[in-house]
Amino acid sequence: MQIQVLKSKIHRVKITQAELHYVGSITIDEDLMDAANLIENEKVQIVNVNNGERLETYVITGERGSGQVCLNGPAARKAQVGDIVIIISYAGMELEEAKKFKPVLIFPDEQNKLI
Repeated sequence: MQIQVLKSKIHRVKITQAELHYVGSITIDEDLMDAANLIENEKVQIVNVNNGERLETYVITGERGSGQVCLNGPAARKAQVGDIVIIISYAGMELEEAKKFKPVLIFPDEQNKLI
């Protein structure tokens, strides 16, 4: 039996852009992606701390070191620039593997930079 478990979390980053007229996704600074063990096109859940919105989309690699976190396409309606979000990815694994698995959690600073 496989279960879904937390794989990665970028805790409390600030939305820096919202691009409504773009093919949907979330663009994330490549430094944050690497630190959180996220890859381009990976499915993520976005939880908006400011308004309670939750959505799922996929990751696009953003400019390394930019601090960029940009909601694209229809997802841009779910947050405003300056909103704080949590970005979460999950993985499916066997129960025994899941019991031993340790997720990657990162806590960037107020400029979306690694501490």
